[in-house]
Amino acid sequence: MDTLIAIRIWILRFCHPITKSGTLHQMKRLIEFLLVSCLLATFEPAYSQKSRDIRTDEYRQLQEKLCSGWNTWYNNSLISHVLLPEGLVINMSIATDDNRKMLKEVFKSADINGRPERVFPGMRSDDGSYTSLDLSYEGINLKIETAVDGNDFVALVTPEKPSSDILVVELGIAYGHDGMIGKRDDCLVADCESRDWTVQTTGNNLSKEYLTSTSPRLNVMLDGKQAVYTGKHRSLEEIERIVAKERQAVSARVESYGNLADAFLSMQTILAWNTIYDAPNHRAITPVSRNWNQGWGGYVLFDWDTYFAAYMFSLFNKELAYANAVEITKAITPDGFIPNFQSVSGYVKDGNTSSWDRSQPPVGSKVVWEIYSRYGEEWFLEEVYDELLTWNRWWDKKRNNKGYLAWGSHFIKEGKDVSEGLQGAMYESGLDNSPMYDDVPMNEDNLMELADVGLMSMYVMDCNILKEIALVLGHKEDAKELSKRSKIYSKALESLWDEETGIYRNKRLDTGELSPALSPTNFYPMLAGCPAKHVERMINEHYFNPDEFHGEYILPSIARNCTGFTDNDYWRGRIWGPMNFLVYLGMQNYDIKEARQDLVDKSYNLLMKNWKKNGGIFENYNSITGEGDDVYNADGFYHWGALLTFMGFLESETAN
Repeated sequence: MDTLIAIRIWILRFCHPITKSGTLHQMKRLIEFLLVSCLLATFEPAYSQKSRDIRTDEYRQLQEKLCSGWNTWYNNSLISHVLLPEGLVINMSIATDDNRKMLKEVFKSADINGRPERVFPGMRSDDGSYTSLDLSYEGINLKIETAVDGNDFVALVTPEKPSSDILVVELGIAYGHDGMIGKRDDCLVADCESRDWTVQTTGNNLSKEYLTSTSPRLNVMLDGKQAVYTGKHRSLEEIERIVAKERQAVSARVESYGNLADAFLSMQTILAWNTIYDAPNHRAITPVSRNWNQGWGGYVLFDWDTYFAAYMFSLFNKELAYANAVEITKAITPDGFIPNFQSVSGYVKDGNTSSWDRSQPPVGSKVVWEIYSRYGEEWFLEEVYDELLTWNRWWDKKRNNKGYLAWGSHFIKEGKDVSEGLQGAMYESGLDNSPMYDDVPMNEDNLMELADVGLMSMYVMDCNILKEIALVLGHKEDAKELSKRSKIYSKALESLWDEETGIYRNKRLDTGELSPALSPTNFYPMLAGCPAKHVERMINEHYFNPDEFHGEYILPSIARNCTGFTDNDYWRGRIWGPMNFLVYLGMQNYDIKEARQDLVDKSYNLLMKNWKKNGGIFENYNSITGEGDDVYNADGFYHWGALLTFMGFLESETAN
């Protein structure tokens, strides 16, 4: 690469005085480009490809199809649009008319985090053929819509009122891809492997020499509607027609969901906006939020979060459902478990790391089975079966404590990314600071001295569903093995039923005492098919109990009358989409329609309270006020919050 740069610099110096004649003109055309490999210094740093065992041609072809075309692939700005596979970037920025302030990266964040911009994400397609959002910055209020016309990109920027502020349009090449970019007159130009590109605007280009940008750019005053486009010359009216056509197509899709249209819009919107391109691994993925990706050095995939994203996608986008389920499954570690996280940060030579000491809740088989049940493509099961079976065996081998399953964090060699001890075990549970685990000791194998109702319930579910997958694929001996483990842990789970209080209880394995703390995980035995008579007591005596879980906003992550509820800190009292969702999935196994509908309705109302106010879908919510934006550690655009509306679609399908 250094040699290539040196050659380019030599060409620039040598050819400066040439004229427009013959081949010299062609060389001058070459040097009119700004010879750079990347527009923004903030694009993801290069890191090595992650090795993953892809078995099927169907999946390879699926990722090739996904990773193409114009979309919001670049993590660090919602209004940067990238063309794949070329990596050509059109980045839009906003600058005040006095050159003093410029917004180059646009995120959706909770207001409490204090970012300078405010974003309300609007309708958009999954593939980027249409996007829309409302953006406010320094008194500048804009509606930004984009569309795709064939291979070309267009954007329509509509200010709330005319001003002398500036729309800045920059051009770049992302992800270290080859190409050349530059500016000629009032046109940005790019030379990519596939073709040459031009980028123009419908407004007059201003010089604005003092803007803080050294990239090829166009500067257009926001004194009215402005448009940006590639390819042939287009009028503002023509671009408005293109955008209106794509807007109508997306609107019709949303409206087709009838009384669930708002639920679909919120869920589909957050999933689509959080889908990005992971260049070194050449894959489309949907991490929890762009804010988390930035904080983790490029991307981060969490275990159960990503499986839940795949489950939600299965409602309306088969390819992205497959992609997310496969990619988190392929993150399996050499020790045989799907890790708590996979990311680019941490101490690793190849630039990819995982939580080498711990896993997270075993929900993968459930999600994979539900996706398969909807689409019926057996290759998908074949792609992930071996990893899911290995993971299932790992729980029995590494997390068995006195015949029960317990969360843990095993010791590994120094230099890896670990959180040993009780904190590591709490991270494995997914409930990072739950009062259920306050002061629980660890044994010599670094396992909690706590038989965990939630873990064993999810594990029995995993055994039962993985057995069904094994039978579909013809693995009869595996099915017998899984059935045997299911029976063993079902029996252990039933021993945790407390007849006196009418609910399953966690049990200390060092003292034999039942845990006084109750959380939604105590309802998870419904996932494992526990007796209906136990379900009746749990629902009547605990779910509908306002002193514990019921109320205007549900379900708190620890019972309202338990120590830790009033902390309102993460898993200490706040409401979480995945907890509500797992309880709902358990309820689906029983004829308790009133409770199911209650949970569906209250979950929907909680999400809509925040979505309609500011477009926020939060990582967690206040159990008393229903607010998501009241604490700093509740990400404002975190995709599993949409599980609060997803269960409404499942309930609707059950009713039909």
